[in-house]
Amino acid sequence: MPASTWVDSDAGEEPWRLDALCAETDPEAFFPEKGGSTREAKRVCTGCTVRAECLEFALTNDERFGIWGGLSERERRRLRLQRRELTA
Repeated sequence: MPASTWVDSDAGEEPWRLDALCAETDPEAFFPEKGGSTREAKRVCTGCTVRAECLEFALTNDERFGIWGGLSERERRRLRLQRRELTA
C-alpha cells in the first residue's frame, strides 16, 4: 500500500511497513472488488521481505479485507482455524 494509505491504518505504526513491497505498488491490487483477482497482489507478496510480519499483523488484528502477507481473508481464516486446532 502507498505510504498515504498507511497513515490512516493501524499498520501505519508498524516498523515493518517501511520495507513492505506493497508500499511501492497500486493499493487497489491488494483490495480487489469481490470476485476480483488477487494474483497480482500475491505475486508482489511472494518477493516481500516482511511478508511474515504483515501476515501476523493481519491475523492479530483480524483484518477482514484485502491481501495481507500473501493470503486472502478466506486463507487467513483457514490458517486461524488450523492454529486453533493445533493449540487445542
